Amino acid sequence: MAQATILLLEDEPFILMDLEMAAEDLNCQPVPTSNVNSALQIVKGSGPIIEVGVLDVSLGNGQTCEPVARELERRNIPYILHSGNLDRHNELLRDLAGKLVPKPSSSDLVIKIALEQLALGG
Repeated sequence: MAQATILLLEDEPFILMDLEMAAEDLNCQPVPTSNVNSALQIVKGSGPIIEVGVLDVSLGNGQTCEPVARELERRNIPYILHSGNLDRHNELLRDLAGKLVPKPSSSDLVIKIALEQLALGG
């Protein structure tokens, strides 16, 4: 049985793949996606039940993870924010409940911090 089911929202394919492998290495079930719409569909029930999220803050085409973060908060699902662009999103980040993990960080560390947030209940 998987340790946790983790939503991975990341628009950079290599980072997403690295996070996916790190989650699998830690006996977790990764649920990878690269955009807000598919992430929201997953969280709202069209996929496995998500226990924790790893959200890239800046997504392509000017999108941010905010709608997904808000939906996770509404459902009391803990998440972390994984971002390399802290200055640009300072206001947004202050408003969201997720723990901030700056890029670059090793994928193993990112997944371990997400699991810590799950254990702490957010």
